[in-house]
This record gives sequence, C-alpha cells and structure tokens, in this order.
Amino acid sequence: MSDILIISSSIRKKRNSHRIALFLQRYIADRGLGEPDILDLKEYHFPLFEERLTRAEDPDERWVEASERINRAKGVIIVTPEYNGGYPASLKNVIDFMYKEWRRKPIALAAVSDGQFGGTQVVQSLQFVLWKIGAWTVPARFHASFADKNYDEAGVPADKELSEKMAGLFVDELLWCMEAKRRMDKE
Repeated sequence: MSDILIISSSIRKKRNSHRIALFLQRYIADRGLGEPDILDLKEYHFPLFEERLTRAEDPDERWVEASERINRAKGVIIVTPEYNGGYPASLKNVIDFMYKEWRRKPIALAAVSDGQFGGTQVVQSLQFVLWKIGAWTVPARFHASFADKNYDEAGVPADKELSEKMAGLFVDELLWCMEAKRRMDKE
C-alpha cells in the first residue's frame, strides 16, 4: 500500500510534467519519507465525465483500481502542467469523475511549465476546484520552471541542490498535513 500517491496528470505524448513526478517519487523514496507510488493518468483512459464513478453502471476495473489507490493514500501529490494558465482536461475529468476520494485528503500541488514562472497560474484554478470538493490542499507548492531543460526524462534535475531544497520544503509540509489528519481521524 502506498502512503503517498503522486498523480501524473498530463496525457500528452511529449510531456515534461511526468519528469517532475519521477523526481518527487525518487526524492521521497530515497529519504525514507514514505512509499510513493505514481498514478499516471495516461495509463487509465478515463472516459469524458458524464457521471461519477460511484454511479457508473459498468465501470472499468482500472477506474475502480485508481479510485481505490486514491482512497488508500494518506496524501496525494498532483503534478500538473500549466496549459494557457489552466490545467489539463485529463485532470479536471478525473477530479469530477471521482468525489469522495478527494474529501479531506491532504493534496500537495506541483506545477510545471516550460516557461520561467513554473506554473504559478495553474495553482490558483486547481486549488479552487479542489476546495469546492472538500480536499485539503497543502499550503506549500512545488514549481518547476523550464522543466524540459531542468529535468531529464528520468526526472533527474540539472540543479540537484536547488530541486532537493524545494522538494524538501514541499514534501515536509505534505507529511505534516498527513500526520495532522491522522491525529484528527483518531479523535
């Protein structure tokens, strides 16, 4: 069972955000901070949203499996590219397709762009949607600028020291929120 689920939300052929998902997975695992697992939306082929998964008449086994993975995770990292100030339809679709899976779940946002601002605009719109469905968004963010140049296809950063410093603050905040939720759920 994975305690931290990293959602790689881009389904494009030549995506750069998946590099960040791989980097974060390795960062967390190498430091023994959790058991990170990647849920790659590219592998699931979710249908266009017509009805929530819980109301689907004959849901695909993979969709149910994805739902169970989110439910089991104690914390989630969503890695999203920024497309014209917004996030990909694949991510919006899976957020709407599921519902209870997100409720009160600590979710950290990692925004990725090929430009200099590291997906700063996408965080605002994504945070609002997650708030509307009752998710608990973690205050810290991970912004990856020029992802195509700063991370190779395996997620290895060009500037390891800077990337690990940013990841440390980001992951630490997620872990704090996961522990806070664990304590609240005990009461």
